Amino acid sequence: MCSENGDFSVSVTNEEVVAAVLPVQEHWLPLSNLDLLLPPLDVGVFFCYKNPIITSTTMEDCATNKMTFGTMVGSLKKALAQTLISYYVFAGEVVLNSMGEPEVLCNNRGVDFVEAEADVELKNLNFYNPDQSIEGKFVPKKKNGVLVVQTTALKCGGIIVACTFDHRIADAYSTNMFLVSWATMAHPTTTILATTSCHPCFRRSLLSPRRPGSIHPSLHQMYTSISHLPPPPTTATTALLSRIYFVTAEQLHYMQSLAATRTKLECFSALLWKMVACAASRDTNSKRVTVKMGIVIDGRKRLRNGDKESEAMMECYFGNVLSIPFGEKLVEELVKEPLEYVVEAVHKFLSVAATEEHFLGLIDWMEAQRPIPGVSRIYCNRADEGPAFVVSSGQRFPEGKVDFGWGKAMFASYHFPWGGEAGYVMPMPSPLGNGDWVVYMHLAKKHLDIIETEAAHVIKPLTWDYLNK
Repeated sequence: MCSENGDFSVSVTNEEVVAAVLPVQEHWLPLSNLDLLLPPLDVGVFFCYKNPIITSTTMEDCATNKMTFGTMVGSLKKALAQTLISYYVFAGEVVLNSMGEPEVLCNNRGVDFVEAEADVELKNLNFYNPDQSIEGKFVPKKKNGVLVVQTTALKCGGIIVACTFDHRIADAYSTNMFLVSWATMAHPTTTILATTSCHPCFRRSLLSPRRPGSIHPSLHQMYTSISHLPPPPTTATTALLSRIYFVTAEQLHYMQSLAATRTKLECFSALLWKMVACAASRDTNSKRVTVKMGIVIDGRKRLRNGDKESEAMMECYFGNVLSIPFGEKLVEELVKEPLEYVVEAVHKFLSVAATEEHFLGLIDWMEAQRPIPGVSRIYCNRADEGPAFVVSSGQRFPEGKVDFGWGKAMFASYHFPWGGEAGYVMPMPSPLGNGDWVVYMHLAKKHLDIIETEAAHVIKPLTWDYLNK
């Protein structure tokens, strides 16, 4: 049973490994220079489905007119084995090459697949506090390989499908492609869904460095070699918490109206930058403290080389094609200036990286560092340097397309309590399809407290009542 404080138990009922249905010839797939900018980080994602009702085209238990958990799991495993033929990198394992750099050994070791049961109903899950309801329960910990999957049967007959993957191998764009392809394969009528699937492209030559390279000075400000990092602090660091909120379409439009030529993401990120600065202003010596905010940029649209073939390959490219430009402002400035001013500051640091030359230069920069890994400076931020956080747009999150044959998810979210000192925020489209955003935040408690008080009219805790409209 689910107690008053939300506690409930999840028990594993079966574990096995799912491999590609056809043998994959063993080979090594090198990581690109942009993959090598990522430290070993695992990212989770989960999809929640209500108790499904079968139709004439779905899988059977006609006596009860409902699909059983076993039927659904069987369909997921079969489709996963078929999907791994194309997405074979997810069935491999990360090993070090002779230079000490990570590569993927594509040996079809398979994907760890966990089946579990939870004595809780979907309506009783605390989506606002995923630390309590999701972490360590529904999103699996990856022990081996590149990807792990967990399916959990709920007391109400609902099901949660969750994955954890190695961020060095795939960014969110790549994982979204895989999730849609998996759902397409599992769906009994794939005609509509099949048109949205994309065959993955692993051509690393698309991200080859130039000879000679050309590195803009701004890249040295955004990235650093791990050999230049200071030693970790000896004192205890501030623990970050995960929370999930929603923002209405009306509030997003209003913020954008204050800076009409800028995007909703720029405006929303500027609001968060101000809120984190507001929290920092309550600390002693805050006038000398700065707040850093980065925004993840996808380079696929910026690396097309002006021809249709490159455009098509980059659109389906599997791997990391990301950069994280960031801004740094004094707390006092961020607090006193209006939102429109901060929006322009966001746009300014984003525009530096939103070009083909930036990504080509970043590839060249990493080539000059190898075999020593590089990393974004904002990920290495220490608490004593002032707060820092990264915003990653999840507007391409395909929760409406990940239909395995029993309907669309009633809720889905990425889950990334990554363990660093910099925070992480991902806004995604609401499953209601009404223009609202669902926002996953991983920030310090004092930052979340300010957001919930000072921006309560904009950012509201996610509840079952909201999802069940």
